[in-house]
Amino acid sequence: MDIQSQIEKLQKQANEIKAKEFHNTVLEIQAKMQAFGITVKDLQGGKPAKVTKGGRGKPKLDIAKTPKVSKKSANPVAAKYRGPNGETWSGRGLTPRWLATLIAQGQSKEAFAVGA
Repeated sequence: MDIQSQIEKLQKQANEIKAKEFHNTVLEIQAKMQAFGITVKDLQGGKPAKVTKGGRGKPKLDIAKTPKVSKKSANPVAAKYRGPNGETWSGRGLTPRWLATLIAQGQSKEAFAVGA
C-alpha cells in the first residue's frame, strides 16, 4: 500500500470521526437548550437571562429588555494632526501609516500638528 492511499484512508476516517462528534455535540447542545429553556434568540446576543425564583420555588428566567447602545461616540474628535495630502488623525489609537512613514523618514510628529 502506498503512502498516498494511506493518507486518503486516514483522512476519510478523520472526516467520519469528526462528523460523528459533530452530530453528538449538536445533540448535547439541543438537550441542554431544552433543559434550560434556551432559544436560538438567546444565543444571538443581548443580555443573558437572570435566573430568579418563580412560583413554588421553581427557577424563573427574567430577561432584562434594554435598548441597544451604539459603541460609536456621538461627538467626533477634532483632528490633531494633518498630513501633506490632507489626511487627518485625532491622536487616538494606532498611528496611521502616512504619519508612521513620515516619522520613519526622520520628520517629527509635531511638524504635522494642526495649528503648528
